Amino acid sequence: VLRGRAFVQRFRPAFQTRDLFTIWGILQLLRRYPGRVPDLDLMFDCVDWPVVRAHLYRGEHAPFIPPLFRYCGDDRTLDIVFPDWSFWGWPEINIKPWDALYKDLKDGNSKGKWFSREPYAYWKGNAAVATSRQELVKCNVSSTQDWNARIYTQDWFKESKEGYKT
Repeated sequence: VLRGRAFVQRFRPAFQTRDLFTIWGILQLLRRYPGRVPDLDLMFDCVDWPVVRAHLYRGEHAPFIPPLFRYCGDDRTLDIVFPDWSFWGWPEINIKPWDALYKDLKDGNSKGKWFSREPYAYWKGNAAVATSRQELVKCNVSSTQDWNARIYTQDWFKESKEGYKT
């Protein structure tokens, strides 16, 4: 960001269009706060798993910690976690643009009162990238438990072959 304008240099292709929505999110911040975002270099990676290992950056003679932004982190890494802007839309996996999704949610919410709905938690994603996600999958409905959680693992290979229909 230089004088309130974003300049982008891609070092390698992102998965599908995931980077476009992150760039769009940064542009939204610049529009919302004109003249208030300082000049800066920002590097982000669109892969879920963190890579800046904390143990490599300890002690008096440790190298400079690279400020790398990404969507996930954990206690063993120093990646700077920031939003996955693809909730505003990700056409390859059938996430509608936010305006269309907002309308669908609003229409759905008008069809019934909250207190009369069944209380379900829903999550869909890649469980392989974090221990916490693997633990979450254990909360799914089974023949011995139902905690009103519906957990779906995103199988990227299968979905890409079938055209992301689920």
